[in-house]
Amino acid sequence: MKKFALSLLMGLALTLATPITDAKAIRIKELATFEGVRVNQITGYGLVVGLNGTGDKDQTGFTRQSLSNLLKRMDLTIAPSALKVKNVAAVMVTADLPPFVKPGTKIDILVSSIGDATSLQGGTLLVTSLKGLDDQVYAMAQGPLSVGGFAITGQAATVQKNHPTVGRIVQGATVEREVPIRWQGKESLSVKLGQPDFTTAARVAEAINESLPGASAKPLDASTIELSIPQNFRENLAVLVAELENLSVEPDYVGKVIIDERTGTVVVGENVKLSTVAVAHGTLSVQIREGVQVSQPGPFSDGETVANPTTEINVEEGADNLLLIERSTNINDVVKALNAIGVTPRDLIMIFQAIKAAGALHGELEII
Repeated sequence: MKKFALSLLMGLALTLATPITDAKAIRIKELATFEGVRVNQITGYGLVVGLNGTGDKDQTGFTRQSLSNLLKRMDLTIAPSALKVKNVAAVMVTADLPPFVKPGTKIDILVSSIGDATSLQGGTLLVTSLKGLDDQVYAMAQGPLSVGGFAITGQAATVQKNHPTVGRIVQGATVEREVPIRWQGKESLSVKLGQPDFTTAARVAEAINESLPGASAKPLDASTIELSIPQNFRENLAVLVAELENLSVEPDYVGKVIIDERTGTVVVGENVKLSTVAVAHGTLSVQIREGVQVSQPGPFSDGETVANPTTEINVEEGADNLLLIERSTNINDVVKALNAIGVTPRDLIMIFQAIKAAGALHGELEII
């Protein structure tokens, strides 16, 4: 069972790494992004109405003030202290603004309570302006919420599923302003790797130079490749980027062993190597049994009942032999060598740390 569990875990890591080895290459589209092509975050403050008594409490002053201001814009002047807001909740609305999105495009939004509302289920978001860090309005949001949970409260018990104070509105915001991106007419373009690596950067530059006549690409560092745009593409950069995205490159990765001590999960990367090392992993089992031995006096005697505590301790230590793990050159050899020890993934945490300390683990050991 132990070997099967370890094989399954290591097999998963091998499966995840297999496409790199078998396919030999991955598109630049999956490895990198292009300068200026990025998502921008926008945020707004709004009110959700129509709640069934699950909104903010009357002590939430900003909700009452916001509702009073809203009614004032509708020619209704009511003091905040005179308002009840149990059917209203103050919320923050957030969204990601994709690059090149045009006015009129619909985007998804996330609505989160910032007061003491217990649920947003059944609520409707009133029109809310979404701004960027430059304080410009980029989208307007409104619509009924979809909440993937519920909360039912009684006098003595509460039943809750998921997070009812967070909701989502699919295509709930309309883009009003385009994020300006200087795109056409550029003389150079930067390609940014998602995982910085000098070898991968050099391979990307080589693939670009070989595939695009007239292009001149060079790696500036581990994450940036600078490309001089050929003259015939400077007014039609979208075509050039489309060709770059579909170029295939074999990326290079650092061999890593990832250990999650909270869950006992161990994942071994494809490039991890082991030098020859001897490992002995023993187990220590300690059992303690506490009891009481009672001595009763004879009948019609003047004796007293005596209770004597008893303790029984058994110690067993495993007699595992010293196991020689031969030098491994690929992930299959690592799996076979570790399976030979016959330990659980939790035991592997200590074994990997000891092997790394001995200098026999060639790769990064990361504990999360």
